[in-house]
Amino acid sequence: MKINPKTGIDKLIFGMKQEDVTKLYGKPSRTYKDEEENIIYLYNDKKLRITFYTEEDLKLGYIIASDPSLQLFDKKIIGRNITEVQEELKAKGLTKWEKEDFDTYENFFNEAHWTILQTEFNEVIKVEIGAVFNDKDEFDWKFKK
Repeated sequence: MKINPKTGIDKLIFGMKQEDVTKLYGKPSRTYKDEEENIIYLYNDKKLRITFYTEEDLKLGYIIASDPSLQLFDKKIIGRNITEVQEELKAKGLTKWEKEDFDTYENFFNEAHWTILQTEFNEVIKVEIGAVFNDKDEFDWKFKK
C-alpha cells in the first residue's frame, strides 16, 4: 500500500464518504464512534483505521495504518529504523519533525504533511496521516466526484 502524503493511502483519498470506501474495500471488519462522534471503520486484513469526521459531513479525514507493505516514496516504512527513514524523507521535503514520548512509544509529527510516524524501540510501527488545511484554514479535500 502506497502512502500519498496530503492525499491518503492506497486508493483512499481524503474527502471520500463511507459509501466510496465500502465500494473500494467492502464492508469494514468493525465500525464504531469515537468520543467526538466521528465514525471509525476498521479493516483488519489491511491493518487500517479510517475516520470520517462528523463535523465535516462524514468525510474521510484521518487514516491510521500498520500494514507491513506500507510504502512512502516507494520505500517500505514499517519495521525500519526511524533515523534512517527520517534521513530519506529529508530529500522529499519532510524535514521538520516534532517528537513526543509515551512510555515505550515515540511519535514523530510533521505538521506540513499532517503525518505521524509512531515508533517503538526505534522502529516505525504505525503511520497516521490526516487531511491537510488550505490557506483559508479549511480542510483541503482531495477527493472529487
